[in-house]
Formats: sequence, structure tokens, C-alpha cells
Amino acid sequence: MSTLHFGPDNGDLTLHTGVAGKAARTGHRLTIGFTEWSATVDGAEPSHVRVVVRTPSLEVRSGEGGLTPMSAPERLVARSNAVKALKADKHDEIVFDASDIVADGDGYRLTGTLTILGASKPHTVTVAPTGEGADRRVTGETTVRQTDFGVKPYSAMMGALKVADDVTIRVDLRDPA
Repeated sequence: MSTLHFGPDNGDLTLHTGVAGKAARTGHRLTIGFTEWSATVDGAEPSHVRVVVRTPSLEVRSGEGGLTPMSAPERLVARSNAVKALKADKHDEIVFDASDIVADGDGYRLTGTLTILGASKPHTVTVAPTGEGADRRVTGETTVRQTDFGVKPYSAMMGALKVADDVTIRVDLRDPA
């Protein structure tokens, strides 16, 4: 059985936040990346997928919207808030482990367990391969509700500005060959 390995050298794993509350228009929608993560895929027709993300490697890549463009110091504050929300000092990994993998149209539906802050819940991710040869990619997207895992979304101004509970996770993998 062949195993493919992915990570920051041949893929991108990002988390995208929204804003909520009465002052939502003043907040930034964040794109957060991770510099330390790995994914393994067992089998040419995948039979098992495991993704491990090191939460302390979180970096705020950009912030869209808001009243002014997001500055570098604001990105550092946002990073600090996100690391606190994910309790990276105590729970330094997020893990998705899937062994129920079904062909779904042009892609695959991966069903397994997502573990965040030590809380494990069933979760499904749909991915789709595109391209051929060296241009082959696998992309996917899923939504995670933070509070389902005990994550308290950041809020400011007595709750008038807060990170939306639902976050979107996107994966873009390039052929590791």
C-alpha cells in the first residue's frame, strides 16, 4: 500500500473567519495559516487520511474588511487571541482522522473524527482532485462550528464585535512527487 505525505512544502491549509455582532463592519475577516502540519493518505484509492495541525504554528496571513487595512501589529494581536482561543499551551494539536472514505462524484467524502481542544466529534470533509501529472491538485473545504469543540470565539466591545462561530477550513494540496 502506498502512502502520500503532505505538508507546508506541498500544500496549504488555511482557516477563514468571519465577523459578527453589531459592530461587525469594523472587524477583519481573517485568513489564518499554519506553518507546521502534516497529512498522510494511505492507498491509491484512499483508505485512510490523517491530518495533524500544530496549533502554536498559527499565523495570521491577512485580514480583509474592517475600517482600515490590517496592520502587522494588529495581525500579532489577532494571532495572540487565536492561540488563546485554541488553548495552544494545553492542546497543541488539532487532528482529523478519517477511515470512511467514499468516492463522491469527481472527488471523495472523508468521514472521521475531528479533535479540537481534546473534544472529538464526527466530521465530514469533501475533497476533489483536479489536473493531471505535475499539475495534479486536491482541494477541499469544510465548515467547523467553534463552540461545538469548546472554543470560545474572540469578542470585543462587550460582544458588539466578535469572530463568527462558523469558520471555514480550506486545503489545497499539490502532488508530492
